[in-house]
This record gives sequence, C-alpha cells and structure tokens, in this order.
Amino acid sequence: MGRWRGPSILLAVLLLLCPLPAPACPHTCHCWAGDVDCRQRALHEVPPLLPTNASSLWLGYNLIVVLGARAFPSLPVLLRLSLPHNRLEKIHRQALLGLGALQELDLSDNYLSVLNPETFLPLTSLSILNLGYNRLEELEAGVPHALPQLQVIFLNGNPWMCSCSILPLWRWLGHNREKVPERSSLQCVFPESLNTYPIMAFGNDSFQQCQKVPLSAQHYAALLLIGPFSFLASIFCCTVIGSIVVVYQHLRKEPQTRRRPLSSGGH
Repeated sequence: MGRWRGPSILLAVLLLLCPLPAPACPHTCHCWAGDVDCRQRALHEVPPLLPTNASSLWLGYNLIVVLGARAFPSLPVLLRLSLPHNRLEKIHRQALLGLGALQELDLSDNYLSVLNPETFLPLTSLSILNLGYNRLEELEAGVPHALPQLQVIFLNGNPWMCSCSILPLWRWLGHNREKVPERSSLQCVFPESLNTYPIMAFGNDSFQQCQKVPLSAQHYAALLLIGPFSFLASIFCCTVIGSIVVVYQHLRKEPQTRRRPLSSGGH
C-alpha cells in the first residue's frame, strides 16, 4: 500500500502547482495576450465561455439585442469592454455582475432608451463610460452617481427630451462639467420648438415649474374623490333647499284656504 502513496502525493502537488487552464478562446473569437476579439461575428449573445485572464473584450458590430442577468462569466481582470454598433435595447440590472475591475465600458451606437442605475453598481472601478448615439431621451442622475470612479462620460448623439424629465441630467452636468468633454454639443431634439437648443444654455429659471413639490398619489386620489362628492353634495343641498321652499309655500297658502268670507248681513 505504501508504494502507491508516493505517486498520489506527487499528483496532488502537481495539481496545486499547475492549476487547471483558463477556458479556451471561443471558436468565434480571436484571442491573444489577454485580448479577446469577437467583433463582426454576427453574435446574438455574449459567448458563454471566455478566458478568465481576459483584460479586453471586443464585442462590437454584432447583433446583440439584450444583455440578460449575468451576461458575462466572472472576468476578474477585465479592464475594457467594448459593445458599440450592436442592437442593444435592454440591459438587465444584474448583467454586469462579476466585472468589478472594469475601467472602460463602450455602449455607443445602440438602441438603449432606458438605463437602470442598479445596472452600474458592480462597476466600482469604472472611469470611462460611452453612451453616445443611443436613444436616450433622459438620464437618471443615479446612473453616474452609481460610478464612484467615473472620470469621463460621453452622451452626445442622443435625442434628448428637453422637458422636466431632463432636469436631473441638467443638474448633474452643472456640477460635473469636467466629466463631459462634449457638453457644449448636447442639444435638445424634442420638443420641436427647442430642437438644437443647447442643454447647457438653460438657466435655473427654465425649470421653475419643474421644481415645485409634486402632488403625492394620496393627493391625486383625494382630488379625484372630491369632484364626485362635491357634485353629490350639491345635488343633496339643492334637493333639501327645494323641499324647504315647497313646504314653506304650502304652509303659507294653507291658512288662506281655511278662511271663510264674512256674511254681508244678519238675515
């Protein structure tokens, strides 16, 4: 039995010293020195197996529409993720889990119209975010606030709606001008009366109506109920008043009907 123990120990030592290799490069991609190039491969989703030592992942010019939950395997040393010129419409709030080391994210030239701030919470090291040329009409301030290391964000080429919904972005831009290189070129697209008007040209007075305290749902419900109740109350009051008038007039006429005419003589 003792002579088999030596090879077993040797095998265990070899396994410790030589860990299992990282997943092989996907057959649809080209890999070299930490770069994984999957551009222009007509991909509809992120390859499920990627080298764990990947530092850059290029997925541009594909056909990806949705990034679902945990769209990427754990890539602990990934620094750059490039997804431009896809058909991205939706990013799940847990799509970017496992990418905590990411420093650059390019989502430009897609069809994104709504972004959930929660999506970006795992990206605690992200410094550059490109959201240019999407379909964003507004952007929650929670998106850049979710990125503590953010240094540069690109927002040009989006159809911004210059209504009260643009107020959070306008406020954030006012306090973070240095993070938006093309801030002077950000322009309204809607409404038509403000088309091409620079967002940064708005003053605080432009949003006076937007900054009034909005009514809560309870207030709206109360207003909706007041109308019908007021209507019913007015009908009730009119009915009561009408009844009182009718009774009063009736009581005034009744004594007159009871009076008899006086006789003209004693005969």
